[in-house]
Amino acid sequence: MYPVIRLIKEFVKFRDASPLGLFDTHISHHRCWPWDLDFMMELNNGRTLTLYDLGRMILAKRQGLLKTLKREGWALTVAGSSVRYRRRVRLFDLLEMRTRLIGWDDKFFYLEQSMWKGDDCTSHILLRMAMTDKNGLVRTDRTREAIGHSGDIPALPDWVTAWSEAEALRPWPPMQDAEHHKSNAA
Repeated sequence: MYPVIRLIKEFVKFRDASPLGLFDTHISHHRCWPWDLDFMMELNNGRTLTLYDLGRMILAKRQGLLKTLKREGWALTVAGSSVRYRRRVRLFDLLEMRTRLIGWDDKFFYLEQSMWKGDDCTSHILLRMAMTDKNGLVRTDRTREAIGHSGDIPALPDWVTAWSEAEALRPWPPMQDAEHHKSNAA
């Protein structure tokens, strides 16, 4: 189940927080509760992704993006992600989440998020995000205009560009099982 109460708590907690610039980092803190655990008694990988939603929503609020989405009738969607899990998160562990925009290309915005337990990074996610309207994808130049950003477009780091290029090589739609078995039998 989606953690609606946690999301409401985050909105209340950060209701008077100062606005963030486009490339500033939003920092939040989250506890691993019993309902976040998998059968190995650690933070479930799917729940990790859901917790990252909380950080992105408040970043969007603090940057003024949520107001723009409402005004324009747009939605914000995840168009791809890549996660690294590196340290176990156990029951009642307190995590610091860091969320920030890295940059964009002509179609997508790229964000990174990480969770930290003390000085140890437990996980890190790279996301490709898009704004959509009733006609589909909203190009990033239109989004930047709507939020009032006229500054330089920062170059994406090489590791982000390489991931994006690798994603472009990935077949879509994915291979169907029958096709996959034929190609493996050959």
